[in-house]
Amino acid sequence: MVYYDKVDPATADYIAVATLAELPNGARKIVEIDGKAIAVFNIAGGLYAIADVCSHDDGPVAEGELDDHAIECPRHGARFDVRTGQVLSFPAIVDIPAYPVKVEGQTVLVGLPPA
Repeated sequence: MVYYDKVDPATADYIAVATLAELPNGARKIVEIDGKAIAVFNIAGGLYAIADVCSHDDGPVAEGELDDHAIECPRHGARFDVRTGQVLSFPAIVDIPAYPVKVEGQTVLVGLPPA
């Protein structure tokens, strides 16, 4: 069973998290919004956001090694797609939340579920 949590971009509440200058190509930034750690990535000009939590053991995942669009949890090696939050390898079996990202002017915004 998949517990994939993807926020609908059409109904999301967008929160400013960075400027484009803070997220050059290859960069990542971890922000806290309403007590939740969210990682924002710039991969070849594409902006993506996922929860900074490994579904295997609730540890942080965003500081792990990034290979193309796959992030590897530094604790036990589970891998996730930063574009969708989909789990790619064991020991994790549950996807992690993914959030829509948009840019307005020079501001990067992450979409959260509506309040």
